[in-house]
Amino acid sequence: MSEILSDQVDRLITVEMRTPGFMRGIIPPIYERARRRLGKALTLLAAEALMARIKKGDTVLITTGAVGPPFIPKGETDGPIGAAALARSLNLAFGAVPVYVNEPWGAEPIVAASQAAGIMVREYEDARRFPYSAAMAFFPAEEKNPADLARRMIEQFRPAGLVAIEKLGPNEKGIIHSARGKDLTAAHGRVDFLFAEAKQRNILTIGIGDNGNEIGMGTLAEEIKALNPLGTQCTCPCGAGIADAIVTDGAIIANVSNWGAYGLAAVLSGLLKRPEILHDPATERRMIEECVRAGALDGVWARPIPSVDGMPSLIHESLIAMLHCMVTNELTPVKRDF
Repeated sequence: MSEILSDQVDRLITVEMRTPGFMRGIIPPIYERARRRLGKALTLLAAEALMARIKKGDTVLITTGAVGPPFIPKGETDGPIGAAALARSLNLAFGAVPVYVNEPWGAEPIVAASQAAGIMVREYEDARRFPYSAAMAFFPAEEKNPADLARRMIEQFRPAGLVAIEKLGPNEKGIIHSARGKDLTAAHGRVDFLFAEAKQRNILTIGIGDNGNEIGMGTLAEEIKALNPLGTQCTCPCGAGIADAIVTDGAIIANVSNWGAYGLAAVLSGLLKRPEILHDPATERRMIEECVRAGALDGVWARPIPSVDGMPSLIHESLIAMLHCMVTNELTPVKRDF
């Protein structure tokens, strides 16, 4: 696969489409600086890491969950859909066993999106036995000893990798923030301890975000603190900014976190020469609709509508169609004599 594909995938998933008042205009410049510093397309770096580390039968933990009660009681549509899409891709690409890790309040939309993607959520041992399956484990916000829970969870599942997608992470003071700088720590499980445990055990970690306050965006902290107005100065009493402090082996930033997962799947499709690893537009529409039906809200409007981050379903379906065209054309060389 040429690096042209991954560069253009990254370009597509970082196209600015945000509404005024929602951190507009920061993603493309953050991405461009990070791309120059890291030397390759961010989707390609993450895809290559997965290909080097994940093999058939391996477990991969996928964590998601942003906002939450009381504002958006069952979570938003950005995150669960990307997690389900990524679970599907990892299962098809590697025969991996995805395990969703989330707070109980966010479970229903994740299950709905997963099953809309054709991935059945089962008990873990059953998920290991049956194809097209995933499992779920809870990391409650009320957990009093998150470090111990993280250790036990890593020992139980023995994952080959961890992926966070639109999973809010703590800043340098341990405070979890919304995109607007509000303290949301009380509603969120401290799954960052999972990533700390994984780092000690040399387990692959990848973070996907769209604003800088998500787990894994600590990898891009230099760019986020320089370009996100709330990166170093939040609106809560901690005053330390929203920039996540968790450094992961791979990191992808996109206009919508779900798009980061789709870009990663598209690049895996190109590397493995298997376009089916990326889901199709009809599946995207079905995931959005089922996720909303299960209680997720659009994260910008806080409404139960078929929309993600202020953009209607058709936009996300069209993005999938464009990514598929990129991959298909990459894998279909044409020789013309004129």
